[in-house]
Amino acid sequence: MKKKVLATLLTGVMATSLLAGCGGAAPAADAPAAEPAAEAEATPADDAATTDTATPANGGGEGTINLWAFTDEVPGMIQKYVDEHPDFPYSINTTIIATTDGAYQPALDAALQAGGADQPDMYCAEAAFILKYSKGDMQDFAMPYADLGIDVDNLVKEADIAQYTMDIGSNTDGKIDALGYQTTGGVFIYRRSIAKDVFGTDDPAEISKIIGGGSGSWDKFFEAAAKLAEKGDAIVSGDGDIWHAVENSSDKGWLDADGKLQIDPKREAFLDISKDLTDKGWSNVTQDWQDAWFADMKGEGAKPVFGFFGPAWLINYTLAPNCGGEKVGEGTYGDWAICDSPIGFFWGGTWLLANKNMDEAKKAAVAELIQWVTLDSSEDGLQYKWANGTLNGEGGTKDSVASGTVMGKSNGELDFLGGQNMFDYFVPANKYANGKNLTQYDESINSIWRDQVRAYAAGEKDRDAAIADFKQTVSDNLGIEVAE
Repeated sequence: MKKKVLATLLTGVMATSLLAGCGGAAPAADAPAAEPAAEAEATPADDAATTDTATPANGGGEGTINLWAFTDEVPGMIQKYVDEHPDFPYSINTTIIATTDGAYQPALDAALQAGGADQPDMYCAEAAFILKYSKGDMQDFAMPYADLGIDVDNLVKEADIAQYTMDIGSNTDGKIDALGYQTTGGVFIYRRSIAKDVFGTDDPAEISKIIGGGSGSWDKFFEAAAKLAEKGDAIVSGDGDIWHAVENSSDKGWLDADGKLQIDPKREAFLDISKDLTDKGWSNVTQDWQDAWFADMKGEGAKPVFGFFGPAWLINYTLAPNCGGEKVGEGTYGDWAICDSPIGFFWGGTWLLANKNMDEAKKAAVAELIQWVTLDSSEDGLQYKWANGTLNGEGGTKDSVASGTVMGKSNGELDFLGGQNMFDYFVPANKYANGKNLTQYDESINSIWRDQVRAYAAGEKDRDAAIADFKQTVSDNLGIEVAE
């Protein structure tokens, strides 16, 4: 695979395009979904271009497929497929541009609009901006999977693909033009030792009841927060640990039918949630992706923290590397479990699209690659290998995947979770998530909103001022009118 790196590659704890905190190695093929850039800090690598040439055993004589991505995760998958299928007729030319400093989208847009031999044939988009490419300003470049020749209607049923990922990846005509290989439905990830101390049990089914798992309400969760506070414990590290559940459980997105700014009541209630977390001592008032947040994962924060909300990647690529150990008995390793979240949500993800303007001759080969990554639920598919940590041999990282069928026949037991099978909770979590309240401007609007919420929670301004400043900043920065 020939690889052109046109911008600085992001490194980080999660080895994704958008992660924060600690520097590390460049993203590996076994890496997680990306995290919203507006809420993360990047540690850039050297910006010198690198090349890595590999082609199928037959030389890829039919030509080249151009793949654009923001980490080397999807390119690593595609290279694995090409390596294992010597008769695949194309070589792969990959362009990787990190999302750092907003570099990826403008470059991708320009390349799609320019067309020609070097245009992207396949390209990736993450949760923070996928709607722009699936049903927003750039949707006209995406080719519906059915037009590629993929039997998408039957395959999504056979694979039991999570509905929220299909909702997000469908265009305005309701046709699927983007799907992912992961799912990022969220659960509550909690400390077993704290559960036993405060609630007398660490059983996931019982803890789920205690915090109101699956109830659609925060009531029991905050009752649990008060009980934890009596013992001197925080239920979460900071308000960011709750934001994604609040954001994705709202009934309405940030924009109304006329494209004007609106604030869903559930999102407005986040002001009060954040304030309570601060004023009642229910959190350590940390900010996600900063040092104090990571310290809470290893139990070294101001107060012991009961848990974090998140998908499988948060466990694998953030909690585990920051727990203070690498095996049971070290730091908090092995002292964790997962249960149902009170509110259904997802956090992050990567979707794969095809360019409708590609050469007709490439369609079958592009369809072959996309189907293997996003819809193949067999034991030879990418997702089975991804779920079981075997893409690059035994012992790799297990992850939650798009196919419920695959997770149902996979081993999701993790020593980090005390031997718990994470798929028992991630399969229902993915069904519980909602993908119908997003807009293509969420990345920017979320950042502005969270800044104002933090200011209110810290007592720096009153509630009305925080809301007014939010509306004004969105209007000034994004040119979006405010609904009456």
